[in-house]
Amino acid sequence: MKATAKAHTNIALIKYWGKRDEKLILPTNNSLSLTLDGFYTKTTVEFREDLTEDIFYLDHKLVTDEQYHRVTKFLDLIREYAQEKTLFAEVHSINEVPTAAGFASSASGFAALAAAAARALNLGLSDQELSKITRQGSGSACRSIYGGFVEWHKGMELDGSDSYAVPVSPQDHWDVRVAAVVLSAKMKKVSSREGMRRTVETSPFFSSWVDSIPSDLEDIKQGIKERDFEKVGQIAEANCLKMHATTLGANPPFTYWHDTTLAVMQTVQQLRENGIPAYFTIDAGPNVKVLYLPENEEKVQDILREIPGVTDVKLSRSGQGVTYI
Repeated sequence: MKATAKAHTNIALIKYWGKRDEKLILPTNNSLSLTLDGFYTKTTVEFREDLTEDIFYLDHKLVTDEQYHRVTKFLDLIREYAQEKTLFAEVHSINEVPTAAGFASSASGFAALAAAAARALNLGLSDQELSKITRQGSGSACRSIYGGFVEWHKGMELDGSDSYAVPVSPQDHWDVRVAAVVLSAKMKKVSSREGMRRTVETSPFFSSWVDSIPSDLEDIKQGIKERDFEKVGQIAEANCLKMHATTLGANPPFTYWHDTTLAVMQTVQQLRENGIPAYFTIDAGPNVKVLYLPENEEKVQDILREIPGVTDVKLSRSGQGVTYI
């Protein structure tokens, strides 16, 4: 019983930040993302009767730390769903995403793991069912089941049965490009999970953040439908800044930004002043993603690469959903 799946990471334009249930990974707000073709994880899962425990290799290295425990805990969910509680797996993942540096490596990682494990056990899950179970490994991973623009519904039910992602527009709807500006590939000091928890529990700005989401979502979906780049970019950039403002109000306060993060943000604003439409967004890490249109790709890339402290600029288009190999 073996299967291989490939899933791409996604960049949230309307951020997921905060949980109403830590165990089930139920968010406090809806979020919206764009799946990227430039970053992905490819995972092979083989369930074998001769194994007495799960084995996990990441980039050809045996993993035994906290990452291993997250994988085995998630495989327990798959086993429970399949009623195969005593069947263990050997997992091999190749991760083409910098891990824990704000590039949502867990999104592509758990989406690929869920898809491969479910296929290996012949569960026959729909995309909606797969998204729902993937959410319990990593929240943002539920959006990587689909390509293009995707919305994750927070849901209202306590058991999470109505919390899953749905496609907003397909991969080929609109050719919006994303430049991932790499500043640091180091592990961040405050994980996304810890950052969310601290913000929800202590930041006085958090309730205002949640209240602002519905109007942002309505407006950005209209902008996507109309292919209004300025509207989408302005909303995404403002939503990003509101999210990061909540971390500064937490106790103790923290930020994911570096000096170079600010330099990239200022450069993007300068691009707009010079007539080149570009907008930034930042997840839980120092690295910046810059939205731009195809005709400006060369100029945007060249200018971003010149910023001191930038180690790389990786270009992406709209990506596809989960595929099987």
